[in-house]
Amino acid sequence: MKKLMLGNEAVARGAFEAGVSVVSSYPGTPSTEITENIVKYKDIYVEWAPNEKVAGEVAIGASIAGARSMACMKHVGMNVMADPLFTVAYTGVNGGLVFCVADDPGMHSSQNEQDSRHYAKASKIAMLEPSDSGECRDFTKAAYELSEKLDVPVIIRLSTRVSHSQSLVEELEPESVPLKPYEKNIGKYVMMPGNAIKRHVVVEERTKALISYAESSPLNTVEDNGSKIGVITSGISYMYAKEALGSRVNYLKLGMVYPLPEKLIADFAAGLDKVYVIEELDPFIEEHCRCIGVDVIGKSAFTMLGEYTPAMIAKAVMNEEPPAYEEIDSIPVRPPVMCAGCPHRGTYYVLSKLGLTVSGDIGCYTLGAVAPLSSVDTTICMGASVSAAHGMAKARGPEFAKKLVSVIGDSTFMHSGITGLVDIVYNKGISTVIILDNSITGMTGHQDNPTTGYTIRKEPTVQTNLISLCKAVGINNVVVADPFDVKEFERVVKEETAREEPSVIIAQRPCALLKTVKYTGKCKISDKCKKCKMCMKLGCPAISVVDGEIVVDANQCNGCGLCINVCPFGAIEKED
Repeated sequence: MKKLMLGNEAVARGAFEAGVSVVSSYPGTPSTEITENIVKYKDIYVEWAPNEKVAGEVAIGASIAGARSMACMKHVGMNVMADPLFTVAYTGVNGGLVFCVADDPGMHSSQNEQDSRHYAKASKIAMLEPSDSGECRDFTKAAYELSEKLDVPVIIRLSTRVSHSQSLVEELEPESVPLKPYEKNIGKYVMMPGNAIKRHVVVEERTKALISYAESSPLNTVEDNGSKIGVITSGISYMYAKEALGSRVNYLKLGMVYPLPEKLIADFAAGLDKVYVIEELDPFIEEHCRCIGVDVIGKSAFTMLGEYTPAMIAKAVMNEEPPAYEEIDSIPVRPPVMCAGCPHRGTYYVLSKLGLTVSGDIGCYTLGAVAPLSSVDTTICMGASVSAAHGMAKARGPEFAKKLVSVIGDSTFMHSGITGLVDIVYNKGISTVIILDNSITGMTGHQDNPTTGYTIRKEPTVQTNLISLCKAVGINNVVVADPFDVKEFERVVKEETAREEPSVIIAQRPCALLKTVKYTGKCKISDKCKKCKMCMKLGCPAISVVDGEIVVDANQCNGCGLCINVCPFGAIEKED
C-alpha cells in the first residue's frame, strides 16, 4: 500500500521495516517527527533522552549489544553528540547503527545554517542523503544493510524541505532481524590509546571500501538526457534542479554524499561542456570535484546562504528569468511572538522593567528578545545561558552580577544547563538562574522530558524534582514563583539577585497550549483606561491599538489575566 508521508515519517517507516529495536533521540526541529512517528510501532523501544549526546550513546550501546538502533537530532544536536560520534567511527558496530540529522537551510527554526556533511567527512562515517519521502524509507533500510556489511555507523542527512514535505511511500512488511550475538571484544570496543591506534587502521581501510562502494552503489544514479550540460547534485537540491531544468541537462544524483565517488564523477563530467554542482550551504561536493581534477561551476553561480529555489537554478544554469506574476496585496508582516497566555511573558516583563542583563537560551523563551519586551541580551546554544552568565559575571565583577540573570527552560536545563549550574557553585559564582518551568518541551511541539513525569509513550515515570536537584549541586536558595504574580515575582527577582551567593528561581506556570490549562473568560478594556499603554509592553498578540483606543481581540485572548495584573488603573476586566 502506498501512502503520503512526511520525509520524517518515512524514515520512521524505514526504521520499522529494517527491524530497528532501539531508538533514542532529543527533539529538535526539523527532526522531531521521526521519533514521534516511531512511537506508533509498538515493538520498538523508543525514548526521549535528556540530550543528543546521551541519545547517541544509548544507540551505540544498543548496537554493541547486537540490536539495530537509531538516534535522531537536528544539525546543532549533532554538535552535542560529536564526542561519541567520532569514537564510534573507530569501534564500528555490531547491530546496524544509524544517526539521523536534519539540517535547516534558511534557519527556519535554528541559530545557524550548519552543514552536517562535514561531520561525516571529519569522523569518516558514511552519509546518505535522500531527496524525497520514498527515498527516506529506502535509504534508511539501505543504511542498516551498509552499516552491518562494512561495520560502520551511517548518518542519514535530511533537510527541512525533505523532512517536512510529503510524497508517496510504499509500505512493506518489516524484516525480522534477531539480535546479533554479543561477544566481549576489548580490542574493538575499549578505545584507550593502544586499541584506538589499531582501530584507526581499520577506519582507513574501511574508507577505501566505502569509496569503492560509492562508485557502483545504486544510491548514486546517472540520468543521461543527451545534453552537453551536466548537473551534480543531491537531496532536495536534486528536486529543485529537476523542476527547473527538466530533461535539458544530464544529472548525477548522489544519494551517498560521503564518501563521494571519484571515477563516477570523472566519467560523468567527461565530454560535457559545462558541469554545475547544485548544493545548498557549503561547497562540499564542489570541493571534492575540484580535488579530483573535475572542473565544475558551483558557488560562483550559486549562493552559500539559505535555501535554493527552482527559479534561482533556472536563472543560474539557463539564464532564464522567472515568469512574471500578477501583483497581489502584500501579506501583513507577522513577526515572531510568544503565544497569548505564554507563561514566559510575565518573567520577561519583570526582567525588562528591572533593566537586568539577561543571558538567554534556546526555546520559546528566546522570543523575549523581541520588542516590546526586548529583554534577552544573548542566545548562543542549548544550556549556554547558565555558563555564559557565569563568564559575564566573572569578567565584570560582583556588582555587574547583581544586575544579571540567566534564563533557561526546564527541558533545556535538563539537556545541558545542570553542568553550568555546577560550574557556578564550584567556582564561587553568585549568578541568579531562572528556570522557566512551563511543564513541557515547548518549542518543538510538547514533548515530555525528565521534569514532566511521563515517557514518550505517556507512561508515568519518576519526575525529576528541580528543587532537590538544584539543592543537591549546592544551591542554598531555590525559590518557586509564579511569573504572572508580577509584584511577587519582581520582589523575588530583586531579592535573589542581591545575594552574595548563587540562587535559582523556578518560574513555574504551564504552557498555555497544554490541554490541561483551562483559562476562563476573556479580557476587555473598561472605561477606566488612561491609555498609559503599560499593557502594550507585554507584547501580547491579543492587545493592540486601534484608532487610538487600546483593544483586546477576543479571538486571540485566552483569559490568562496577565494584563489585569499589570494594569495600574484596574482598567482591564474579565468577561464571560
